[in-house]
Amino acid sequence: MNDRRRITGVVTSNKMTKTVVVEIGRTFRHPLYRKVVHLSKRVKAHDELGCQIGDQVQIVESRPISRDKRWVVESIIKREIRTADSAVETQP
Repeated sequence: MNDRRRITGVVTSNKMTKTVVVEIGRTFRHPLYRKVVHLSKRVKAHDELGCQIGDQVQIVESRPISRDKRWVVESIIKREIRTADSAVETQP
């Protein structure tokens, strides 16, 4: 195994071609005030697997692919099951 960083996150957007936006959440305790701090960061990742919004994915750092993309989706950990909204009905 190589020494590249691997991070898990949730896909928040897949509107671009072969690119997804992954939100990485981080929770830690503040060193001085001892309060729990929740931080999130959004990164763009190259996607060859066809991720959907809500999927939990593992991303790995790579060489720069474009101006914003420095990550690649390595695997889909958990798929999000999306159902059609029952409140929207078609008119006959």
